Amino acid sequence: MAADKAKLLHSLKIDRGESEPRQTARRRWPALLAAGVLACAAVVAAAIWLPEFRISQSASQQAAPSPPAAVPAAPAAAAEPRRAGSLAASGYVVARRKATIAAEITGKVTEVLIEEGMVVQAGQVVARLDSVLAEKDLALAQSRAASAEAAIAMITADLEDAKRILGRVKSLSQKSFASEADLTKAEARVGVLSAQLRQSQSQLETARLDAQRTGAVLDKHQIRAPFGGVVVDRSAQPGEMISPLSAGGGFTRTGVCTVVDMDSIEIEVDVNEAFIGRVTAGMGVNAVLDAYPDWTIPASVIAIVPTANREKATVRVRIGLQRKDPRVLPDMAVKVTFLEDNASASARPKESAAAN
Repeated sequence: MAADKAKLLHSLKIDRGESEPRQTARRRWPALLAAGVLACAAVVAAAIWLPEFRISQSASQQAAPSPPAAVPAAPAAAAEPRRAGSLAASGYVVARRKATIAAEITGKVTEVLIEEGMVVQAGQVVARLDSVLAEKDLALAQSRAASAEAAIAMITADLEDAKRILGRVKSLSQKSFASEADLTKAEARVGVLSAQLRQSQSQLETARLDAQRTGAVLDKHQIRAPFGGVVVDRSAQPGEMISPLSAGGGFTRTGVCTVVDMDSIEIEVDVNEAFIGRVTAGMGVNAVLDAYPDWTIPASVIAIVPTANREKATVRVRIGLQRKDPRVLPDMAVKVTFLEDNASASARPKESAAAN
């Protein structure tokens, strides 16, 4: 009876040696499944990516040969520094030939023959001064010259007569028909008339020079343009007094008008002295006027003025326009860009269609 109960209890006993492996196997199964899926994905990715990597690697090895190991790398200090960008500067349009026309003498303006914007030629009369007294002085000088000429003619006639008398007296003196006193008197008269003739000739030259001088003074009453250009300012009016120098005690103008030679138009800019080494004569330049921001004007450097401004630390650079245009006026503000290489000089932007 006791043995049967022991068997019955033994049959009811749980065998843990068999259940634990099964539970462990059940726990490991999901992990193994996930590892298998990851392994399959890695195999597929390797099959797709590895041929492309080999092809690109072989192509790069064929295209780029390996550098020789014997050539050392150049030191960084020997490399030329890269420039940050194009050199730019600002300035103004100027005229190399610009003059305020004034009279060389003091006088009253009677007529002004020009207006602003008028084109004048070299030697053209732009104004006239009151010339009544100058004309009288010229007539007086010419009269003196005519009087000197008449005196010379009279003395010449007397001298010829005195020379004939002297010849007769000499002939008579040789025949003892004329005294020594008569001969001396005839010789003296010839000498006096000869001296008077030389004096009259000198007076004639003086009168002629005086007449020429008076004529030149009269001509200065007509104020002329020294060169051809455009009148940009008219400052005198008829009835005003004008003088080469300002006179005290009243208002006296010193100029009639201002003329600018448009063919002498150029650009002057101030370049920082730290960058002046990048500018050379003949360098290409692109200029843009503030009045026409869409219009690029081709230009080039004429010269670098060999002096620096101590206060602004700048150096002045003269720039010439390659083509003149009536739209470019003196004192216009302008910005320039220096073309620091030949390639950029050949690739200058063309003028805008709006500028045409």
